[in-house]
Amino acid sequence: MKFGIFDHLDNSAMPIHRFFNDRLTLIELYDKCAFHSYHLAEHHGTTLGMAPSPNVFLSAVAQRTKILRFGPMVYALPLYHPLRLTQEICMLDQLSGGRLDIGFGRGSSPVEIAYFGVDPKETEAIFQRNLPAVLDALESGIFVAAEQSPPFQHIQLKVRAFQRPSPPVWYGVHTPESAGRAARRGWQTINLDTAEEARGCNEAYLHALPQDASAKEHLMGLGRFIVVANSDDEARALAIRAYPHWHESFTHLARTLGSTAKHPRPATWGELEGQGKGIAGSPETVARLCAEQLHTSQCNYLVGQFAFGDLNLEELTHSVQLFAEHVMPRLRDVTGSARADATVS
Repeated sequence: MKFGIFDHLDNSAMPIHRFFNDRLTLIELYDKCAFHSYHLAEHHGTTLGMAPSPNVFLSAVAQRTKILRFGPMVYALPLYHPLRLTQEICMLDQLSGGRLDIGFGRGSSPVEIAYFGVDPKETEAIFQRNLPAVLDALESGIFVAAEQSPPFQHIQLKVRAFQRPSPPVWYGVHTPESAGRAARRGWQTINLDTAEEARGCNEAYLHALPQDASAKEHLMGLGRFIVVANSDDEARALAIRAYPHWHESFTHLARTLGSTAKHPRPATWGELEGQGKGIAGSPETVARLCAEQLHTSQCNYLVGQFAFGDLNLEELTHSVQLFAEHVMPRLRDVTGSARADATVS
């Protein structure tokens, strides 16, 4: 069992320079607590994502940490020139000594895609065209610009990735079909759905793994909002207070544009908790609830979204320290695919 972090880098009302510094201080704590990887979302034009250039923020993360892996979850690939993105990936991997994880997506928000003058209807075609170009260049050291004519068609990367053949690739999955595709490509996954839905994806993932892939580590992640405090009441009070601020950021663009579409995340912590996607409580309660979900989902990688809404650095530090000191040790050996009795004492 490994433990990771997912972060929207959403900011409620704090001055931006102080917000960045506090979050980097928190990420230093993740590093000291031996979390496996820090996964950063990319968003534009909304306080949901205060790192519109993930690579700029992650370059600071590279310098403030020693063992923590990190990376985008995910790059909105249609917004990047593939050659520039490939070169920046190589730089980040070198700056961190080979601690970069990479993830790619089509872009979850059509509005944010359109801000860049890209037709949201074209994102699938752009993704399918540019992803192989980036991945092939990372492995070979040569970027092939198919649309160019010689001698500009082949560009040698003077800065190669530290990790060979390339940094590990992560993929967000929601269906068994997407999980199977990820497995066949050797990618690792994170699922934000219910534990039951995640189990279906994980079963498809394991079934689709190539026969020669058994020796490699394959992380199947389960993402959850997590708040830990001294008591259940204290933790739930923090979550109930903070979550609406995050949800306001999450729905900012839709409200601004007058959309009436139903949003995929509920508006209250109670509803999120009822879906099993929000976990708040004492260390004992959080360990028990996490163990149950890991057992059901068969996930072997728990990804906590500890920082959200208006939770301040002091509250976050206490929550993360309690999780690292009292929850992580109880879950180290809990894997749904290996144990039928996912219990903690």
